Amino acid sequence: MNGTSRLAIDVGGTFTDVVELRAGRLRFDKVPTTPYAPTEGVLNAVDVAEAGAAGVTMFTHGTTLGLNALLTRSGARTAVVGTAGFRDVYLLGRTDRRTNYDITYRKPAPLLERYDTFEVVERSLYDGSVHVPLDLDDARRVAGTIAERGYEAVAVAFLHAYANPAHELAMRDVLAEVAPGVAVSLSHELSREYREYERTSTAVLDAYVKPVVRSYLHELEGSLTRDGFRGRFLMTRSGGGAMTVGRAREQPVSLILSGPAGGVIGAAALARMLGEPNLITIDMGGTSLDASLVLDGEPVLHQGAEFEELPINTPSLYIHTIGAGGGSLARLDEAGALQVGPQSAGAVPGPAAYGRGGTEPTFTDAALAIGYLGTETPLGGRLVLDAERADQALAPIAERLGMTVPTLAGGIVRISTTKIMGAVRAITVEVGRDPKDFALLAFGGGGGLVAVDVAAELGVPTVVVPPGQGAFSAFGMLMADVQHDLARTLVAPLAGLDPAQVEAVYAEMAEEADKALDAEGFAAPDRRSVRSLDVRYAGQEHSVTVPCPAPGAAFGATVAEVFARLHERQYGHTMTDPVEVTMLRLRATGAVEKPELPLLPRRESGGPEPDGSRPVYRSAQEPAVPYSLYTREALLAGDEIAGPAVIAEHTATTVIHTGDHLRVGAHGELVVTVLGGTAR
Repeated sequence: MNGTSRLAIDVGGTFTDVVELRAGRLRFDKVPTTPYAPTEGVLNAVDVAEAGAAGVTMFTHGTTLGLNALLTRSGARTAVVGTAGFRDVYLLGRTDRRTNYDITYRKPAPLLERYDTFEVVERSLYDGSVHVPLDLDDARRVAGTIAERGYEAVAVAFLHAYANPAHELAMRDVLAEVAPGVAVSLSHELSREYREYERTSTAVLDAYVKPVVRSYLHELEGSLTRDGFRGRFLMTRSGGGAMTVGRAREQPVSLILSGPAGGVIGAAALARMLGEPNLITIDMGGTSLDASLVLDGEPVLHQGAEFEELPINTPSLYIHTIGAGGGSLARLDEAGALQVGPQSAGAVPGPAAYGRGGTEPTFTDAALAIGYLGTETPLGGRLVLDAERADQALAPIAERLGMTVPTLAGGIVRISTTKIMGAVRAITVEVGRDPKDFALLAFGGGGGLVAVDVAAELGVPTVVVPPGQGAFSAFGMLMADVQHDLARTLVAPLAGLDPAQVEAVYAEMAEEADKALDAEGFAAPDRRSVRSLDVRYAGQEHSVTVPCPAPGAAFGATVAEVFARLHERQYGHTMTDPVEVTMLRLRATGAVEKPELPLLPRRESGGPEPDGSRPVYRSAQEPAVPYSLYTREALLAGDEIAGPAVIAEHTATTVIHTGDHLRVGAHGELVVTVLGGTAR
């Protein structure tokens, strides 16, 4: 790795995190996010890199631009073109079971109206045969209407295009001829899976964000090139890997849920490095908190995802997100009860303590008021928190509730902690997993502030805080291989499955993956592929993904055995019903060189010395408990600290309480043995 510089930049709601790997040394940094000029914020982040744009050989980037366009409904004006007779597939969707018992339920607002839906005469069957040829005159008529109405993007989703994409490809040619300025998304290029609504929804989401993402990436890539960047440009994707910037421009739907993916990728790498195979991860940023799991050293993957109940038919990491970040606003609701989030002060104006014009109280202001945060260590080396402004923001609500400012601030932190506990329960207890069987990995700017409280309440015995916790998601991006997920629909009884047919389908997918990886510059030794099958009991709706064994006489028996074991693990039972295959999947990766966390030197003698102490509000009975202060950058491997203590670093802060015990690991990770909730 000597002589090269790799850069990862993760754009968050409040801060943009930077990790630079240069000459084997990792450096973490932060700059303010610029939500109204996203390219500017990223270029500011590049400027703080020691190598500069010209010295970066690989740049990996994560962005929430597409997600924000969906959240604010500020994407492109989009049309959808379907098969004649199936114009309303997208708007009808599927019957939601909640409608049976929740009289207040309302379907989420669609991204377009019926006025924006069109149909073209054509029809393919489930086996790929053509029932009705594409009517080119009808296709030109629809394309002409789309051009006349001024649509910016169009999603083409024809019936059974997963089996035969010829009509979708021909429709794209017609659109290029008649409406050349319109961005086009074809459903089969995003998903070769059956389920028409899910495939159509994926195409609509892709088309909706494509113009804004394309424009952003074009502007960013041009600016980097002008600054001398000549390296490989990658984007993180929802499924946990990376994709080239060229493919990201064509398939931006894969970026929608990619924001938290870097942290989970890094968590899986750290799990293997530290010998902690099972982790609960909490990533607390400025706007939200993302909770996820690492099992047996690998992140949990879902074959499909959702945005506000709108399905995205692409693989995605299993991440549960709530509105509980450092910028989450505290307020009184209509009943006069204290609430925290999901609204956020974001980067602009930000928490009151940032001194950028914010006047409403946030979690960060509360953490400063009770002493978790201080004014001694500038955040990111630049931002000094303003305790007076934080108190002024908290005072109005405190007065209305008849509380002191520290008491209110303690309540805000407690409410946030309780919400985070709920997010962790959602991915553990509610799906049959015991939190006590995991360690808790906490990162993001605020993760270390709440981690030990969350762990204590849930019975998690160990908290791990990684090096550079405030920019850990960006570190994870450095670990992301370029990834291609391919799938083909094949619904057939397992007992009657033809191994030769299976091999032929996998060979087709492998050829497609090799062409893509070859175009992206990955030599054969750097390529990996993993085969899997979606399997279910006949008559079931949902499948279980199982590894695909090598072809042979025991193929069916091996699949059935593994399926039964995984089905019982996932659903708690097995059945004697016949088993059938629904999907063949292939994940192909181009391996990038992985950074290694350097070993931290060990202290020759003695132990770490505190930099003093700070009073921390714990309760009305303990309003000013002295917490020892430490600087994380001064700690060495093997150092031990007994709580209560505050450990500040360049990008974040970690808090441990009375009875907690911290040990510094070989790579600089903080390993906290947590005193249980009852004992506390």
